[in-house]
Amino acid sequence: MKKLLLLFQMAGLLCPAGLVAQNTGSVLLKNATVIDGTGSAARTHTDILITDGQIAAIQKGIKTEGAREIDLSGKTVIPSLICAHAHVGTLKGTTSSADNYTRENLLRHLKKYEDYGVSAVLAMGTDRPLIFNGFIDSTQAGLLPGARLYSAGYGFNTPDPNPGSWMNLLQRPNTPEDVPAMMEKVAAVKPTVVKIWVDDHGGNAQKMKPEVYQAIIREAHKRNIRVAAHLFYVEDARKLTEAGIDIIAHSIRDKEVDQDLLTKMKQKNVTYIPTLSLDEYQFAYAGSPDWINDAFFKASLEPGVFEMITDKAYAEKIRNSPDYHRNMSAFNTAMINLKKIHHAGIQVALGTDSGAFPIRTQGFTEHLELELMVKAGLTPAQAIVVGTRNAATALRIDNEKGTLEKGKKADFLILSANPFDDIRNTRKIESVWKEGKEVSKGPLKN
Repeated sequence: MKKLLLLFQMAGLLCPAGLVAQNTGSVLLKNATVIDGTGSAARTHTDILITDGQIAAIQKGIKTEGAREIDLSGKTVIPSLICAHAHVGTLKGTTSSADNYTRENLLRHLKKYEDYGVSAVLAMGTDRPLIFNGFIDSTQAGLLPGARLYSAGYGFNTPDPNPGSWMNLLQRPNTPEDVPAMMEKVAAVKPTVVKIWVDDHGGNAQKMKPEVYQAIIREAHKRNIRVAAHLFYVEDARKLTEAGIDIIAHSIRDKEVDQDLLTKMKQKNVTYIPTLSLDEYQFAYAGSPDWINDAFFKASLEPGVFEMITDKAYAEKIRNSPDYHRNMSAFNTAMINLKKIHHAGIQVALGTDSGAFPIRTQGFTEHLELELMVKAGLTPAQAIVVGTRNAATALRIDNEKGTLEKGKKADFLILSANPFDDIRNTRKIESVWKEGKEVSKGPLKN
């Protein structure tokens, strides 16, 4: 028996505690502070062994032969971020248009997200045929540079004779009877979710009728597709929850949520994506937010946007807008509701609506969202879970991403400071890793 054990050990089939067998081509990260995204306490002086793009082991005192060792003493490792509500392809300079939707622009956006440590994004309902002919599959397989792309396909909105250029592929049913054929078209592109707009945009637009969105939810669920709702009002959130909505893709902002709604959301396993940063951007440029001159912020902007948002006339236009005070009130309500919803045990996932318009900058916004969550009352540890594990669960990729655990993809950030001490330390990126390979030094060093 002893001889058999010795043979197994020599063959690398058995390993004594603290020892991993020879791993030629592997990488061993030593002595890091590890935040694994599960909500557990940070682990100090911990090693991570990476083999074939996956985490092979994560523990103290790993010893191995043949692996390239990197000492991370004084550094913190966290899972890469995942954004469950974004837009890609339409943004360029100070414009957002279907004319910008090219393969080159898509790759540029996905690379920007990656530079900021965002390894996957869900584009919420404004995508175009270009990505459904192999592009999206190639990003998810890691065959193209940048963040992996997931899509909500062609979203559902209300009838509009003159939609904007990047909204002109949305499905616009007049009646419930229109929905099945439209859903077949959307289902054909295999979306991660289907998005619906249920909002009157401050009284300036028609709101989708309940009988129509009930039909959308019903037809999507028949095809095992979840539905995410753009909304604003608490009563719409209540009715949509009762109708079976899977994801609330923006904050509830008109009133504070009540216990009845919290109970229903929890019972029906609704996921909540607050997009707090969207609401802050609606009024922040009227003043001078503390990040306006931050290099980490400025590096994320499209050409010409910094000049636009720092122009005095632009600030004055925001202050004089009839929606200015409404937007500030909505943001405050969103912050209160996030704390209530998270405290109720409802799953919250990171999403920002970044990339929809020039002021919602890609990459920086995901880090700002984490900071706003902490300001709303979450702990840094809870905010990181929201931005990693929970967002992966929202995309249904948590079997391979979202946390630093054995067997999962080695997608992570190496930081120079611990975000448990200050959530803004997620911005202190030293390097970004994708499937066990360093792909970026962060937005300020590339």
